[in-house]
Amino acid sequence: MTPGSNIPLAATRVTVDVAAPVRLDVSGLLLTGAGKVRSDDDFVFYNQPSGPGVTYRSGGGTAPDAITVDTTAVPADIEKVVVTASPDAAGQTFQGIEPTATLRNADDGSVLATFTPPRLGSETALLVMEIYRRNGQWKARAIGQGYANGLAGIATDFGVNVEEPAPAPAQPAAPAQPAVPPHPGTPAQPVAPPPAVRPQVAPAPAAPAPGTGKINLDKGRVSLRKNQTVSLVKGGRPLLSQVRMGLGWEPAYRGRDIDLDASVIAFGPQRNHIDSCYFGKLTILNGAIWHSGDNLTGEGAGDDEVITVDLGRLPQEVTGLVFTVNSFSGQKFTEVAKAYCRLMDGVTGEELVRFDLTGAEPQTGVMMAKLIRQFSGEWEMTAMGDFVKARTVRNMVKPAAQAL
Repeated sequence: MTPGSNIPLAATRVTVDVAAPVRLDVSGLLLTGAGKVRSDDDFVFYNQPSGPGVTYRSGGGTAPDAITVDTTAVPADIEKVVVTASPDAAGQTFQGIEPTATLRNADDGSVLATFTPPRLGSETALLVMEIYRRNGQWKARAIGQGYANGLAGIATDFGVNVEEPAPAPAQPAAPAQPAVPPHPGTPAQPVAPPPAVRPQVAPAPAAPAPGTGKINLDKGRVSLRKNQTVSLVKGGRPLLSQVRMGLGWEPAYRGRDIDLDASVIAFGPQRNHIDSCYFGKLTILNGAIWHSGDNLTGEGAGDDEVITVDLGRLPQEVTGLVFTVNSFSGQKFTEVAKAYCRLMDGVTGEELVRFDLTGAEPQTGVMMAKLIRQFSGEWEMTAMGDFVKARTVRNMVKPAAQAL
């Protein structure tokens, strides 16, 4: 399977196990149509190994952990069961680790499908696969979405109660105890809480490390660094129905006018190119995305080109948008100063997110930012700032797809 692909289930009971060169913790989340758990009871993991229609099985360190789903026993208000994985060792990322999920018939062990997520790096937790129902039929979909803020990021996104740790004493600082109970079989660990205690997930840090992690808009406008991600929700509620991406630049060192072109490239769930909006094609996707037109110089304050996206009108097949800038005339970005992109509320005009390109490379194209639709329906923006050799939007399609 590839990311976004799906298959119908030929069995009513299926098991998903996730294998890797290191030990992984595998868990399952039962989600309603709103993309949230009903309560903490819908989080199935090693300290709470069973839920309605879903069970956890430990591999004991010699075999992969697994989640089994009995589709005949899943409650009617649950639309999907999401299988997650994270390295057992604290702080370990998926860099250099290639996990493989195997979907099996739970009754006879036969393999129905396998999935290996591509290009993992700083992620410390992963949405691997989902078992979901559509029009009365159960299916499996490969996901492969990583989180840099670990299991806490996944738990928070789907409504699991994340408990803050108690404040550390001033003098002396006592050794911290893990919020998540230790994996069964791990020696010399603190005793796990009794079964009556609800599953707890170590919370994400209050501020992400530079260049990593995911933040939100709860405190207003944010300035992103390269590779940082912001969730376009506020207070847990969808924030935006229409957004405008403004892109701007100035000639460097009082140089000559420079003609850069801003574009947006729309992709489907398998990184398939759907369409591109640029100065030569100002409207795409039946008017869901439109372009302000070409700026030939970059002179003047404010945005040089603006691309508006009506998120509510985007076809469901559109799951990723990559915003790019390229130099058709061939000047390099080392001749450009103050390149930036900013995301605005398309209705109020309020600036929400800004990313200033602090460095430049002698290339003719740059991927500024990407908007990714999460399978919960929410959108996230990630600052990119990746330079490529590409003078036209057509030449940006391939590297943009690879960057999703």
